[in-house]
Amino acid sequence: MSNPSMLDMFKSTGALLEGHFRLTSGRHSNAYFQCAKVLQYPEHLSAVCSRIADHFRESGVGTVISPAIGGIVVGTEVGRQLGVKTIFAERKEGIMTIRRGFSLEKGERVIVVEDVITTGGSVAEVIELLDAAGAILVGVGSVVDRSNGKVRLSDNQFSVLAMEVVSYTPEECPLCKAGIPVEAPGSRANQQK
Repeated sequence: MSNPSMLDMFKSTGALLEGHFRLTSGRHSNAYFQCAKVLQYPEHLSAVCSRIADHFRESGVGTVISPAIGGIVVGTEVGRQLGVKTIFAERKEGIMTIRRGFSLEKGERVIVVEDVITTGGSVAEVIELLDAAGAILVGVGSVVDRSNGKVRLSDNQFSVLAMEVVSYTPEECPLCKAGIPVEAPGSRANQQK
């Protein structure tokens, strides 16, 4: 699946939004990738996640972990395709944590799977949880990398769609300066990711 066909998939499902958006990272952009709108269709979910699973298939992965909420569907499907345990980390009182009876063991080989990477903040927080547990980071996979590879979280990092999408701090945002109302479609619209 090439970048143009991935973009077509996002556009045809209404998952590539254009306007003025506050990203989960807190930055502003004229484009927003709403992966859930693509991944709601089983054929798209399977096709997208097979690219990530295939990349890590020979890596000896034992667990897939994702940051909640956006990465859960992707991580679960990647884990299903790899035939391994899938868990997620979530925020409790603003701190990324592993709960719900999930755990990581020392030496456990883990990939972190996310839907969209902009700054990589949530993935970095999950990697800190792996480090604290003594688990081994095998790599990072994502559906979309908005930084086009500039945000490096692992030596073994793979994104199905990598492209640079312009984003701005709120202070430098030309859309704000033009008076265009901002939308916040993300799950943590006012927090850093």
